[in-house]
Amino acid sequence: MPVFLFALGISPNLNAERVIWVFVILHVFLYPASNAYNSYFDKDEDSIGLLKKPPKVTTALYYVSLLFDFIAITLAWLISMDFAIAVFVYGLASKAYSHPGIRLKRYPWIGWLVAGFFQGIFTFYMAYLGINQFPYEIGLRTEILIPGLLTSLFLWGSYPMTQIYQHKEDKERGDNTLSLLLGIKGTFLFTLIFFSIASAAFFFYFFSNYSQQMAFSYVLFLAPIVVFFSYWMFISLKNEEKANYAFTMWLNLLSAVCLNAFFIYFFLKVSHLGQLNL
Repeated sequence: MPVFLFALGISPNLNAERVIWVFVILHVFLYPASNAYNSYFDKDEDSIGLLKKPPKVTTALYYVSLLFDFIAITLAWLISMDFAIAVFVYGLASKAYSHPGIRLKRYPWIGWLVAGFFQGIFTFYMAYLGINQFPYEIGLRTEILIPGLLTSLFLWGSYPMTQIYQHKEDKERGDNTLSLLLGIKGTFLFTLIFFSIASAAFFFYFFSNYSQQMAFSYVLFLAPIVVFFSYWMFISLKNEEKANYAFTMWLNLLSAVCLNAFFIYFFLKVSHLGQLNL
């Protein structure tokens, strides 16, 4: 959702009905389809996402994921062909991550790179196309690609943290994730370095393109994430058992709240809501 809100914030061609439909297509159909499809092939038995004890998967989950994909693509086509193609491509990429025939999750660096690219810059590009109903070439401009790349930088830094509590299950399943490769200490240090780079890049972007106030607001909104992450890293380096499901979910929740709050603030500050065609 923060990626969608960021794309919304820089969008010049706003239409309330289209914005709502793009939100629904992505968050109600496309992303759940991706999660359901991956869950079917992962067959997680330990905690995953917000499910501490995930239920056993059935073939119904597989078919529902495909149905949701079909609905997402069909609805996207009603907005534009370019948006529908982007939704279709995103669906293919997400399936490649867990499908046993490809399973990018087995390859630490390739899986990390693809996940960060498609959940970051590609999602930003896809949302921008849909929100503005622009042709694909408009979204390839530098002023669109740069903020999109910033979202990928952030995700490349944070993504290994989502895997840090799953080392045992991933190893048993043969999934050599980046976090498993880096280890507990390495995952924290990797995220710290990437997060610092991404935050500095975001600060410079907002400072250069908007205002000093917007840049420092970004830092202020993200401060709770930094404090929590620092505390978690400190106790986990002393006791690796603290790198567990509960702390990971708290970090995810805190990150979602802070990032969504900032990008809502960003949208309200920079958008011209008076020009929104209601």
